[in-house]
Amino acid sequence: MTEAATDARTAPVAVWQVLEKMTKEEREAWRVAPIANRPTPAQRNLDIGFPFGWYPFMMAKDLAVGEVKPARYFARDLAVWRGEDGQVRMVDAYCKHLGAHLGHGGKVAGNLLECPFHAWRYDGEEGVVKEIPYAKAIPPQVKRKCTRTWHIREANQWLWVWYHPEDEAPLYEVVSLPEASDPNWTPYDVVEWRVFGSLQNMAENGVDFAHFKYIHGTAELPSSELSWGEWDRCGIVRAKMGTPKGMVDGTITSNSMGPGQAWVRFTGICETLLVACIIPVELDELQVIYCYTQPKEQTEGPMAGLARAIIKDVNKQLDQDKVVWDRMRYEPNPIICDGDGPIPHFRKFYRRFYAAGDGVPSAQQAAG
Repeated sequence: MTEAATDARTAPVAVWQVLEKMTKEEREAWRVAPIANRPTPAQRNLDIGFPFGWYPFMMAKDLAVGEVKPARYFARDLAVWRGEDGQVRMVDAYCKHLGAHLGHGGKVAGNLLECPFHAWRYDGEEGVVKEIPYAKAIPPQVKRKCTRTWHIREANQWLWVWYHPEDEAPLYEVVSLPEASDPNWTPYDVVEWRVFGSLQNMAENGVDFAHFKYIHGTAELPSSELSWGEWDRCGIVRAKMGTPKGMVDGTITSNSMGPGQAWVRFTGICETLLVACIIPVELDELQVIYCYTQPKEQTEGPMAGLARAIIKDVNKQLDQDKVVWDRMRYEPNPIICDGDGPIPHFRKFYRRFYAAGDGVPSAQQAAG
């Protein structure tokens, strides 16, 4: 892997050329490598805060009962643990005593999180200190809520955290996907990226139909049947596609619930569910993990090659998009032409996920 491929000053076309020559191992390393020489978030208009919603942050199997892990999302340090009751809890990372990081060396005591420095024990639901083993009395400042707690759900083999900048309660729930727990479907095929851009730009990409021709090389601009709900949206693309069984009517259905839950079902061509697990780490960094599952009988029969090809093609498209996202800024007042797709409608819909004061770059706020 050359340094040029991970330098923000390298033109996208040059990076794409490098990608074509990479080995499988080199490409996997490039997908998560830091991008050097990036402008600051403010210089790229990415200082717009984070949209509120449910976000997948860790696969459920990766946190055992009695285990504590450090985490960093939404530009915050966090500590997450699974208590003896099997429930997952999360709090802000730093102990109110002397500032130790609870996720590094912390222990689970029943369902409480014990600080590694002086064993102060935190309740992950009330956000208070319940026990100090060596103290006669707990200071009153930590007997009331003293640290932020986070709403957690477990669904689709993932752990989900509710983010709201003002700590408001969840306004909707995570959608359960039946394929994720169906024994007749394959275990997740997992692919990971780090995208050094904004969730706003990445989400908007789904309704930017023109880029499919000029970035991904499609023969024609796709069209989609779009529907918009209060918190959810759906896009359906239908097309005839060649398969080992001849031409079939294929359907690609893209769904989202809020900004943090997205999934795509491929039907007709080759049954596939893509669970797109995306969460902001910093204002200009996203953890992106794609989880694919398919019917087991399909992956072993005459359609096995096509099943693998679909996954490979989707990954290639995200590789191509990542090169642009890593280098683009957010344009708050874009000039749109008639072939661009429903970008203005999308922005109006997406605006509801920003709390008051968020969603607008600081430069635009300063200009009034």
